[in-house]
Amino acid sequence: MTAKLELLTPQNSQLIFIDHQPQMAFGVQSIDRQALKNNAVALAKSAKVFAIPTTITTVETESFSGHTYPELLAVFPEAPLLERTSMNSWDDKKVRDALAANGRKKVVVSGLWTEVCNNSFALCAMLEGGYEIYMVADASGGTSKEAHDYAMQRMIQAGVIPVTWQQVLLEWQRDWARRETYDAVMSIVKEHSGAYGMGVDYAYTMVHKAPERVSHGLTLAPVPAV
Repeated sequence: MTAKLELLTPQNSQLIFIDHQPQMAFGVQSIDRQALKNNAVALAKSAKVFAIPTTITTVETESFSGHTYPELLAVFPEAPLLERTSMNSWDDKKVRDALAANGRKKVVVSGLWTEVCNNSFALCAMLEGGYEIYMVADASGGTSKEAHDYAMQRMIQAGVIPVTWQQVLLEWQRDWARRETYDAVMSIVKEHSGAYGMGVDYAYTMVHKAPERVSHGLTLAPVPAV
């Protein structure tokens, strides 16, 4: 229990993406699928900013599931893709070895589907590997809201810690005085955090008079109605 009270830091955590592939996403009904992709890519970008060791694993790519989201792969262009046949990532030795090589017991998880791949991996990783699992609920999806929710409940009862992608990002940042990552974090927020990101853009441009993020054509003055 004491270990789970420790905040996530860039030094104590690693990340795994499980089966973010189109055929798996087609079956997701617990969250809007575009929001799901946005959240997963935002989590990936967050990990890149903080140099979090990241594992990407896939299942039956050529025969069923299709290729991992290109937006996710673009964040980690050099990362190997650990292909599997098992629904449970923990069954594959390559996955177990990758996690062990990273040497960190706090494992942040984003995957499809919550009730199958995420659930089985989480329970086995805790039981057999002694890992602490932080399940990113809004960067994971199930085949129904009930499937996702009850899988989350089952995992929480077993000791999994539920989190959201933005919670993880801000926990890694922790202090706005950490200037070396501040601008990159704000860039992720502006692009992926919805209303929060819009608010940041507004504050930068309207309050602090920063230039707009993108260049555009001339603004034409209004013409009064006659």
